[in-house]
Amino acid sequence: MRPLIDFNSGWLFEGKDTVRLPHTAVELPFTYFDEKAYQRVFTYEKRFTADATWHGKDVSVVFDGAMANAKVSLNGFEVAAHKDGYTPFEARLTDRLEPGENVLTVTIDGSENPEIPPFGGQIDYLTYAGIYREAWLRITAPVFIENAKIETPNALADRKSVTARVTLANPQNLPLKGAMDAQILDASGELVGAPLSVEVTGAAVSIAFDDLTKIELWDLNNPALYTLSLKLDTSAGQDEATFRFGFRTAEFTTEGFMLNGKVLKLRGLNRHQSFPYVGYALGKSAQERDAEILKRELKLNMVRTSHYPQSHYFLDRCDELGLLVFEEIPGWQHIGGESWKDESVENVRRMITRDWNHPSIVIWGVRINESQDDHDFYVRTNKLAHELDSTRSTGGVRYITDSELLEDVYTMNDFILGNEEWGGNRPRTPLRPQQEVTGLHRIVPYMITEYGGHMYPTKSWDQEQRQAEHVLRHLEVMNAAYGDPQIAGCIGWCAFDYNTHKDFGSGDRICHHGVMDMFREPKFAAYAYISQCDPEDEVILKPVTFWARGERNIGGVLPLMILTNCDEVELTYGKNAPKRFRPDREKFPHLPHAPVVITRAHLTDEELGLWGMSWEDATVTGYVDGKVVKTVNFIADPIAHELQVEPDVTEIGADGDTVRVMIRALDQSGKKLPFFPEPVSVEVSGAAERLGPGLVPLRAGSTGFWLRSTGKGSVTVTVTSDRLGRAVSTLSAS
Repeated sequence: MRPLIDFNSGWLFEGKDTVRLPHTAVELPFTYFDEKAYQRVFTYEKRFTADATWHGKDVSVVFDGAMANAKVSLNGFEVAAHKDGYTPFEARLTDRLEPGENVLTVTIDGSENPEIPPFGGQIDYLTYAGIYREAWLRITAPVFIENAKIETPNALADRKSVTARVTLANPQNLPLKGAMDAQILDASGELVGAPLSVEVTGAAVSIAFDDLTKIELWDLNNPALYTLSLKLDTSAGQDEATFRFGFRTAEFTTEGFMLNGKVLKLRGLNRHQSFPYVGYALGKSAQERDAEILKRELKLNMVRTSHYPQSHYFLDRCDELGLLVFEEIPGWQHIGGESWKDESVENVRRMITRDWNHPSIVIWGVRINESQDDHDFYVRTNKLAHELDSTRSTGGVRYITDSELLEDVYTMNDFILGNEEWGGNRPRTPLRPQQEVTGLHRIVPYMITEYGGHMYPTKSWDQEQRQAEHVLRHLEVMNAAYGDPQIAGCIGWCAFDYNTHKDFGSGDRICHHGVMDMFREPKFAAYAYISQCDPEDEVILKPVTFWARGERNIGGVLPLMILTNCDEVELTYGKNAPKRFRPDREKFPHLPHAPVVITRAHLTDEELGLWGMSWEDATVTGYVDGKVVKTVNFIADPIAHELQVEPDVTEIGADGDTVRVMIRALDQSGKKLPFFPEPVSVEVSGAAERLGPGLVPLRAGSTGFWLRSTGKGSVTVTVTSDRLGRAVSTLSAS
C-alpha cells in the first residue's frame, strides 16, 4: 500500500505517561500475577496539529490492532468503534478536523466482554489490553484505492495470468470517473509484462494481465514475490498503492497437501503472538524475528496463527521466507449468542480481506478453535470465506470426533498420545486413523492441527528424563504423520511457552507447552523438528542429555537419544574405543531423519561407567557420506565460568525498534549450564530502554529481555552476576 505516516509517538496514557505505540496497558510479571490487572478500561490521548496541506484531502488514522472494544473520538466526537482486538480499523478524521490543535482520544476495554469473540467462556491464553499494534496517519485524495484482491488463476502454465479486483473508497460520494494505470514489478523493481490502463466508472475496477512469461513460482525455497503497482487519476485527484503477491497453487487433497502441484508433507507448530512482560506489544522486528525462528531455526514449513489473526509484519515475513500459514479467526471452544456469532462472521470478513494477497497463507480457519458443531453458524462462516476467496481451502479446528464437516479440510487436534495413561485397552498411539476420527465413509482432506501440549507439559529446567520423553512424543507423532499419505501434515502444540489464565498451565500463569521457552530459547524438543532438515541446509547433532551421571532415575544417560540428520554417529566415552550407531529406522521408519538411540544393549556397563566409577568426558561425532561433519564434546566436570550476553542484532532502528537480548551462564567449554538458577542484574544506558525487570533469575541457565530504542545513538547493556562477574554488549540505534 501507499506510504503511511508514523503516528505512534506522543500518546498520553491514562492522562499521565507519554508512551509510544505499540503499548501494553499493564506490564505483567513473568509468573504468578493477577490477569485481572488489565481487565478494565484504559484511555489514550494524542494531540496533533492539522497541517494546512491536508485541506481537500481525506484524512484517517489506521490502527493495526487494539485490545479490545476500541472507541475513537476526535475533539469530543466519536469517529470510530471496533470491537475485535485482532484486526485493523480506521478512524476517519476529515469531517471533524479543526485548524490548529486537535485531540484524538482512544478508549479500550480490557475486560473479557462476553459479546466479543473469543470471550464468554474460559480461554487458554491472555488477551493483553492496549493499543498493542502500530497506528498510522493516512492522507489521500478524496477518492482513493482501498483494497485489491489479486489472483493468479493459471500459475502452473508456461504463460501466466494475473487478475485483480480493485475497490475504491469514496466517502464523500463524489462522481467517479477517470483512469487507473497498473503494472507488475518483480522483486528487483523490473517491469513484468506490459503496463495497463483501464477506465474507472465505479467503485470497483477489474484488471487482467495475460501472457506473462519468465515468472518464478512462490515456493518454500524460492519465495518469489511480485508487486502490483496502481495509480488512480480521477477528477477528485490522484492516488497510488502497491500490493505484494506471489504465483503459486496450494491444494489440500485426499492424498495430502500439494504446493505447486507437488505433494508436500506439512511440518509445523502453533504460535501465540505474546512475549514476556509486554504481552502482545512488540512491533515489526519481534514479529519478523518469530517468523525467522520458525523457518530458519526450527526448520518448519508451516505455522498456525493460534487462535486469531496475527500481525501483518509476521505474515509479510512468512511471505518472504517461504513459511506456509494456517490463519484462523479469534476463539477458543466457546460459541456465544447471535450477536457474538454475527461478530465472528465479520471476523472472517476482516481476516480474509486484510490478508488475501499473502502467498504464504494456504488455508483459512473459519471455525472457533475446539468448539462443538453449530451447523447454521458454520455454514455462514464457510459461505463467506468462499465468496471472498475461492482460491483457498477452509478448515475448522476441532478435537471432537464425528464432527460435521462443512469445511474443505477436516482439521483435527489429536491428543490421543498419552491417553493410554487414563486406562483402556488402546496401546500407546501417536495418531488415530482418519476415518476413526471423522466417522465418515469416505477419505477427505485431513490435517492434524495440535498434539502434545497439555498432554505432556515440559519446563526447560525439568529433569532430563522428562525432557527426553517430551522429545519422543513429538517424534512419534511426526513419524505417524509422515507415514500416512492421508494426513496432509501435523502442526504441534506449540512453538513457544506462553502466559495464560489461572484455569490453565502450571499454576504460575504459564503453559509450559512450547518446544521453546517464552524467550524463544530451545528446549530439547525443538531439535525434534530442527533435525528433520536436510544436512545441506544445516548439520544437526543434538544429544538429548545434560551429560551427568545422576540426573536421570537410577543414573546414567541411557537410553541416549541423539537428534540428527547425519547418516551415522560415533560415541567416544573416556578412554574406551569409539562405537558407531545408525538412526533408529525400526521405530521411526517414516521420518526424514530418524534419531540415533543408544541403549544398554549397545554398550557394556564399563563402556559408559558404573555408578561409583569416575564420570568421564565424551565426544559425539556425526558422519555424512562417510565424512565427519560435526562434533559435540561433553565435559564431565562443568564449572560456572562466564556470562554470555547475546543480542539478536547489534544495529536497530531509532524509532521504538526492539531487539531480543539473551543472557546465558556457560561452563568452561562454552555450554549452557542447565541448572544455574542465580540472579543477574541488567542495566541499560544510552538510546534504549529495557522492557521488563532489572533483576531476574536464570531459568535453565538463561533468560532474556527486549530492548526498545528511544532515539539515535549507542546502547550499552551491562549484565552482572555475583558469581560470574560482569558482561557488556554494545549496540547502536540509528
